[in-house]
Parts: sequence; C-alpha cells; structure tokens
Amino acid sequence: MHDLLPTIPEQLSKILSDVHFFVPELYLSGLFVLVLLADLFIGKGAEKYCRAIGIAGLIIVFFKDYEQYSLADEARGAISLFNGMLLLYDKAVSFKVVIDLLTVLLLIYFPWDNKLSSHKKGLSDLYTITIGSVLGLHLMTMATNMLSIYLAIEMVSIASYLMVAYRSENGFSAEAGLKYVLFGAASSAVLLYGISLLYGLTGSLDIWDPKFMVNLTATGSAGVGLALTLVLIGIGFKLSFVPVHFWVPDVYEGASTPVTAYLSSVPKIAAFALLINFVNAFVSVVPHPDFDFRLVLSVIGIITMIAGNFAAVAQQNVKRMLAYSSIGHTGFALMAVVTYSPQGLNSLIYYLAVYAVANIAALLLASYYTNQTGAENVTEYKGLGFKYPIVSVCFVVILISLTGLPISAGFTGKLFVFSSVYAVYQQNHDVWLLALMITGAIITVVSLFYYIKIPLNLFLRKGSTSFEHDYSDKKIIALSVLLSVLLFLFGLFPDLLYKVL
Repeated sequence: MHDLLPTIPEQLSKILSDVHFFVPELYLSGLFVLVLLADLFIGKGAEKYCRAIGIAGLIIVFFKDYEQYSLADEARGAISLFNGMLLLYDKAVSFKVVIDLLTVLLLIYFPWDNKLSSHKKGLSDLYTITIGSVLGLHLMTMATNMLSIYLAIEMVSIASYLMVAYRSENGFSAEAGLKYVLFGAASSAVLLYGISLLYGLTGSLDIWDPKFMVNLTATGSAGVGLALTLVLIGIGFKLSFVPVHFWVPDVYEGASTPVTAYLSSVPKIAAFALLINFVNAFVSVVPHPDFDFRLVLSVIGIITMIAGNFAAVAQQNVKRMLAYSSIGHTGFALMAVVTYSPQGLNSLIYYLAVYAVANIAALLLASYYTNQTGAENVTEYKGLGFKYPIVSVCFVVILISLTGLPISAGFTGKLFVFSSVYAVYQQNHDVWLLALMITGAIITVVSLFYYIKIPLNLFLRKGSTSFEHDYSDKKIIALSVLLSVLLFLFGLFPDLLYKVL
C-alpha cells in the first residue's frame, strides 16, 4: 500500500488529462441526471419534457462524437484512456455515432406505440433508462480491459431488463422480463467465470498488455480454450448468436414493440464493437496458437445464419419472425468480423447501420398495424395493404432491404460484406471463409420465404371486408416514408453513408 502512495498524484493527473477524450460520455452522464431530475420535479407533463431533453441532449452528444474523430486523427491512431481501461479510435467513434442516431430515432418512436404509451406511470422513466443504457453502450465500444468489459455489459444489461419489463401490468411483458433477467444472470456468471480464469492464467486484466498474451500462450490449451469460450458466450448473449440465442424470441415478443426495436438493433451494434476489441487483442498482439478465433466465429456464424433464418420461416407472429431474423443477421455480420481487415470493419459498420434502420422501421410499422387493427400475426394483415397503402408500400421497401435485394441499402451492405470476405479469401484461401460466403448466399434466398409473407398478405390475399383508404396516424406514416427513402438512397448512393462512417 505504501509503495502505491507516491504514484497516486501521477495517476490522478493522467486520469484528468484523459477526460478531454471522454467528453461525449460526460455529456451522457449529465443528460441522464438532467432527465431524471426533470421527471422528479416537473410532475405532470414530465414525459414530454424528458423526451425533448433526451432527444436534444443526444443530438449534442452526436456532435461531440464527431469532435473525437479529429482527436483520433491528431493522435494518429488509438488513444488509451484511464490506464488502459478504454481505447478510443476512429471506428469506435463510428459505432458511437450510429448508436446515438438510432437512439434519437427510437426516442421519437417510443410514444407512438399505443400499448406502451398507455402505461399508467408514463414513459419518463423509460427515457431515463434509455439514456443510461446509451452511456453503457458507449463504454462497450471502447472497453478493452476485462473489468471495463464486464462493467459496460452489466450496465447495458440492467437497463435492458428494466425496459423489457417496463409494462409490468402486462403478464406477458413481466414474463419476458423475468426470462431475460434469469438468462442474463446466467450469462453474466459465465462471463465473470471466464474473466476470472483469464486473470488466474495471466495475472492481468489488460488484454492488450503483451505480457498478458505471453503468459496466456505459456498456458495449456485446454484452460485457455475454456476461458475464452466462456467469455465469448458472455459477449454472445448480447449478440444473440447460437447457442445463446434461445432467449430472443420470447423476450422480443413479450416486450413492447419499441423496446424490441431497441434491443434488436442498438445493443447489438455495441456488442459487435466489443467483440472486435476483444478479438483484435488476441489476433494482432501475440496470436494464441491453440485457439483459432476465425474457426470458432466462422462455425458460430454459419450455424447462426442457418438456425435463425430457417426458424423464422415457421413463424406467424411478426415480432417473433423479426426476432429470428435478427439472429440470422447476426450470423451474417460475423462474416465481416472474421476478415480481420479494415475493409471488413468498414463493411460491418455500414451493414449494421442499414440493418438497424430497416429493422426499426419494420417494427415501427408493426406498431402501426397493431395500433390501427390489433393485428400481430402475418395472417391478420390480409387485405390491409389496400386500406393503408402508403405504409404498406413502405413495408415492402423495408422488407426488400432486410432481404438484401438489389438497389436497396441492405443489398449494398451485403455486397460490401461479401466483397471484404472474398478479398481475404483470395489471399489465404481459407475454407471457412468460402463456407461463410456460400451459407450467406443461401440464407439470403431462404429469407425471402418468410419476408414475403407480409406483402403477400397485405396485397395478394383478401381480408374479410372491403376497406377505404385510411391515412390516420400521420406521424408514423411520415417517418416510415422517410426511412424507406433513406434505405433506397443508401442503396443507390452508398457513399452517402459509407464515407461518413
């Protein structure tokens, strides 16, 4: 203890100097407190103020994110913060930019779902929880120390549990929240056990420390394989890849639709950033000879694509179908991760961004049909395309993007991912990369079989009665048109998004 005392002033000065690179997170912390206080002190009508403050604050945080690009350029590379707890680099900033913009979109969407907005306590608490979750997501994109990784994941997890069970008066929502908590607690325990094994084997929690890798390499392969597998399972719970995907359908179906939109997009993006930070440390410093991350992640990606897409074919509930679809998209995105290349990372960010926009838009329109008609299953959409023509056409455009058909942003995203994988395959002729590309092409065809159910029922199957056009709920109509146009534009002009990120 006495040996540490002389170093405390130096450590404090180093921490204070790093605060300059931590501005967006400080703003998020302040925003969280501000929204919480607004809810406490305003009383009636606080919901609108909390939402407005949250949206305005996140837009400010978005611009602060962009300031970090210049800081990363000035530092000419990655910046280690707080004694190696976090790592700031340009792609981490890109992930944060996407997360903040999507959260703004979701905060706009939250009160438009009738079932969620009917909550007797209002949505003020939900806005506070969401801001707190975004702070955890920011930390996930930069976490490189095993301690910071665990704390960031738990911060997001706790917020996610609260969001799923927010409508506690609804038995289905409460059940989904309980399942999520139980599975999440088990996943957290597995992750913590894996971290403790790595610490016991290396004597360090800093995965970027060369000594960490040297000590790990000197350890037996069985112990290393077990420890790394447990950590991957903990991270995989957030990514919902097979075999830790079993919680997804029930939780997504039981949660409010806007919460499902949040869980299926924003935390998943941060989890991919975290996975990249973790894997890069093991493949770029001192690669471990007995644990092949490319092999493991390729096998997981192939199984996840197959399981997610074939399970989605059998679903009739729209939210449940999109839940299995999100599992399939996770497997596809893993293709870009295993390239270990800058092109693959750029493709991953673009793909995740356009997928998240399309997925949120699809669930937004699912809310619209539920608000208007109570329809939740695909078969209940029969003939609704003629009553609600604008949103139905938008739904078709969005599903085209989710499928990855030409001229849509989803097609461009998949093309970028395939190109990055093929570029690496040409160099090393790894059979697993070839298997990933073949599987990715096949499951794109398979996804047509369940995505097409929605336009088939909207336009080609007659409902029980004839309808006149209905253009009510103009806010959702306007937002769905905007998102559909964006997906079309990003497909035709991908540089509008690709170069910005």
